[in-house]
Amino acid sequence: MAANSVILKRGRIGLLPRVLIAIVLGIVLGLVMPGWFVRIFLTFNGIFSQLLGFLIPLIILGLVTAAIGDIGKSAGKMLLVTVAIAYLDTALAAGLGYGVGEAIFPSLVSKAGPADIAAAGAGLEPYFTINIPSMMDVMTALVFSFIFGLCIAHMDLPVLKGFFSEFRSAIARTIEKLIIPLLPLYIFGIFLDMTCSGKVFPVLKVFAMIILVIFALHIFILLYEFCIAGAVVKRNPLKLLAGMLPAYFTALGTSSSAATIPVTLRQTIANGVREEVAGFSVPLCATIHMSGSAMKITCCALAVCLMNGMPHSFPLFLEFILMLGIMMVAAPGVPGGAVMAALAPLSSILGFGAEAQALMIALYIAMDSFGTACNVTGDGAIALVIDRLFRPKS
Repeated sequence: MAANSVILKRGRIGLLPRVLIAIVLGIVLGLVMPGWFVRIFLTFNGIFSQLLGFLIPLIILGLVTAAIGDIGKSAGKMLLVTVAIAYLDTALAAGLGYGVGEAIFPSLVSKAGPADIAAAGAGLEPYFTINIPSMMDVMTALVFSFIFGLCIAHMDLPVLKGFFSEFRSAIARTIEKLIIPLLPLYIFGIFLDMTCSGKVFPVLKVFAMIILVIFALHIFILLYEFCIAGAVVKRNPLKLLAGMLPAYFTALGTSSSAATIPVTLRQTIANGVREEVAGFSVPLCATIHMSGSAMKITCCALAVCLMNGMPHSFPLFLEFILMLGIMMVAAPGVPGGAVMAALAPLSSILGFGAEAQALMIALYIAMDSFGTACNVTGDGAIALVIDRLFRPKS
């Protein structure tokens, strides 16, 4: 899911404008401000990145455990098939992003990437740092979440289910009220430091080109999703896709899978899906089907790896993609949840540090609404397939 809508109610500035303002201010002030000023924000960033590292395992415990328990509470054949299709499509979209990125990104990055970044000066150091060790590593948290989530799903454990439901609420509130509001300041500090060290313009040049590739991939994902759905239901895929465009444009405006559910549901039914099937599959897919978001995160992660000379082999990214698909399950329930959930595999599998994570956050939020629009529009394609598979024989 995505982050908050562009302009929130009560006249407050949304997350996307605040992030864009933070990037612009970081670049402008980084050109003129002295080193002592920059080091103030680097000190904040050091503490904030330690806090993020501490929270990542707790985010997994809080969101993934409860999500697995909730998905399994009404386990049935339709549920299992829907989850399987949504996960496979999410992983396929991410794999497509990696394949296209491997073919195109090296040439784009080579034009303004590693050489210019390597030639940049060394960054400044914070005034002090605070070490906040995490309570457990990411893999421990993930295994714990799976074991207890499955136990909650298949056993009558109301106390444990209630505990993790409340824990999820606490983690969601922490993200919403602490992490998300501080993200613009964190991103400001990153771009301030990158400007001072001469890295920012090569990085921005690379990502401007990569964003165009990601947008084209969003369109391609929707085309193949509806071509498959059209083949299954034996109907014109372009007409089916056109029928979902109101949901697509609603998601562009709201940047929220959950907020778009009423429109997605209406258009899915208008496309011929039975009301009871649409009522089941659309809300479920809004939680577990994240093809656009997973593709976008994978593309950006690959670009960051290429720019920094980090490993980016297919086996490594395959592990990342399979883990990312699991982490995406819990993402739509929290504003900015997708990129926050992705921090775990980004750090544990790809080895992303604080600067790389901040770049990922900024890029994800900047393209947030397009990923959400791709997610919810594709939900309509999955609903068509589920309706066909489980339609009673006449």
